[in-house]
Amino acid sequence: MPDRTPRPVDRRPPTDEVRDLIALVRDIARREIAPKAAEEEDAGRFPREVFGLLSASGLLGLPYDSVLGGGGQPYEVYLQVLEELAMARLTVGLGVSVHTLACHALAHYGTEAQRAEYLPAMLGGGLLGAYCLSEPSSGSDAASLRTRAVRQGDDWVITGTKAWTTHAGVADFCTVFARTGGEGSHGITAFLVPGDAEGLSAAPPERKMGLKGSPTAQVHFDGVRVADGRRLGEEGQGFAIALSALDSGRLGIAACATGLARAALDEAVAHATARRQFGRPVADFQGLRFLIADMATRVEAGRALCLAAARLRDAGRPFSKQAAMAKLLCTDGAMAVTTDAVQVLGGYGYTADFPAERYLREAKALQIVEGTNQIQRMVIARHLLGPEPR
Repeated sequence: MPDRTPRPVDRRPPTDEVRDLIALVRDIARREIAPKAAEEEDAGRFPREVFGLLSASGLLGLPYDSVLGGGGQPYEVYLQVLEELAMARLTVGLGVSVHTLACHALAHYGTEAQRAEYLPAMLGGGLLGAYCLSEPSSGSDAASLRTRAVRQGDDWVITGTKAWTTHAGVADFCTVFARTGGEGSHGITAFLVPGDAEGLSAAPPERKMGLKGSPTAQVHFDGVRVADGRRLGEEGQGFAIALSALDSGRLGIAACATGLARAALDEAVAHATARRQFGRPVADFQGLRFLIADMATRVEAGRALCLAAARLRDAGRPFSKQAAMAKLLCTDGAMAVTTDAVQVLGGYGYTADFPAERYLREAKALQIVEGTNQIQRMVIARHLLGPEPR
């Protein structure tokens, strides 16, 4: 049987604390996540108990202030944790990334009182978040969203439908963007909505080609009443908050893509060294050796760009362009690496008895979520060339 023991990454952690943190994550991934991944993905089962374990282990709020229940870790460390989780099961890595995204608006734009009241439970209390921005008619064009929040005394009443929401139906809280003013990006406001709010419901999960264990669905807001104390930031600031969150979230997706590509690479290497044809391992054939060399190069290049962008973020420097580049390179790379992994396994790679075909199906989603890769190219080009002509 091929040896599928994960190949370790030489991470060179800066402190013993970070070294122990990565070791803890690898242990949880090896014992609690990876063994059940194939079976639970095939059954479409969401591993809520795993997220409870991650929360109890202090892994659901790593990049946020420890005073408020977070882990107080640099983004560069958080992304390496995501990579390890996504390598074991993308549903888990992606879920942590989405939860971190859902906490962003409160952590960075909430008042001190709001953060003190809500953030500790969100970061370390076993809660799970959802991020409600996209709608059936506004995906890439998020500024045209139609969900509306109307002021009624000290409350807001939210009506509309969100689409493509990860954790729909299982989330304990939602960061929601709704129109409170006129058309365009300046009429949008952010709200923190409890997952059990009256009038909030989730449609049946979408039937996806991959990530079947991660529930994705529409979320309906039928006159959901939210106190003004749950408004995040100023009225009309919501779109800027959303873009800020997405810059960070794209790094999370890049790290998840790196983890998924690593898993596919390891599967390809294990198969190539164990499989024999024409009297010798297929790993001896130059065509396959070159293919695997390219796969490994894509993984390393993606990780390097992702972590370089994280270091900019940690230093308080602009990183939007680099985040878009990392999301683009890592997710396109994951698509290429998983495709090549299927090719290395040949007919076995096309069967559900081996994980390569699942990795391929999952990689496709990463080129779409949190801004399609066409949007990433637009973002990068704007930084280099200025806005598109109208």
